[in-house]
Amino acid sequence: MKAIVQTEEKVTASLQLQEVPTPTLKPGEVLVQVKAAGINRADLLQTQGNYPVPAGASEILGLECAGVIVEAGDTENEVGQEVACLLTGGGYAEYVAVPQGQLMPIPQGYSFVEAASIVEVACTVWSNIGMLAGLREGQTFLIHGGAGGIGTFAIQMGKALGATVAVTAGSAEKLATCKELGADILINYKEEDFADVLKNKADVILDIIGAKYLTQNVKAMAKDGHMVTIGMQGGVKGELNLGHLLAKRGTISATALRGRDNADKARIVRSTIENMWPLLDSKKISHHIDHTLPLAKAADALQKIQDGTITGKLVLEI
Repeated sequence: MKAIVQTEEKVTASLQLQEVPTPTLKPGEVLVQVKAAGINRADLLQTQGNYPVPAGASEILGLECAGVIVEAGDTENEVGQEVACLLTGGGYAEYVAVPQGQLMPIPQGYSFVEAASIVEVACTVWSNIGMLAGLREGQTFLIHGGAGGIGTFAIQMGKALGATVAVTAGSAEKLATCKELGADILINYKEEDFADVLKNKADVILDIIGAKYLTQNVKAMAKDGHMVTIGMQGGVKGELNLGHLLAKRGTISATALRGRDNADKARIVRSTIENMWPLLDSKKISHHIDHTLPLAKAADALQKIQDGTITGKLVLEI
């Protein structure tokens, strides 16, 4: 099969389309012919040497895809079944082996491209904000990076759950996109301090920045607030005033999806399908795709992620 291969360590631009062996199925896996693969910042980090591949996982990039089952292995799935897939790796290719617990139905009316754009963000946002932080109606939900792939989904989910949604973004254009998706409080982080705007008001915070925002996030946090960190774009080491956190009875969690075992991922996938797929099917939450590129242009796509020039998601078409 053809797949994207990194030919030079820590050099994103060295990605090339090459011939590689087609995956061999393990027990409990199916082989999916990939029609589209979603692009995530984690893919960029992997090419830079900052997101190691879990033991036993494919070295090929790609954490989500959509396609057609061509081999069902020892599972109860059927050849020809159209699926969306949560992956540990391997999506930037013509074929990928997928544990059956990480298969998801294509949302009603969705193309393969649209389905490939939604898997990782849906599982990430729901597992952290729904399952872990327990966002509920009437709360204030702060999302950093509101115009990104995670943010555009999180805004819609927050509104669907009845929360007041606040977002940070770095331009008027990106904030306009957030407003169109339902965001209530729009903060340009280049012009305003979100911690002053939301002081003691944020019940749930979805943080992709990490160390740089640690003190400000605690300042913004409401009593019994919960901050979930899923990214470290602003560094890995920060200073935390535990007295301020204690006074707010606050909770800070840090999570990652990729390194979980298959059983844990299957649990998250089941809960995401149960709680988020009805919202996708009914169009209460929609995909937000900036544009698509062919598989061979993977390096160009990741450069766009690095440059921060897109809103929503990029998808590779195979």
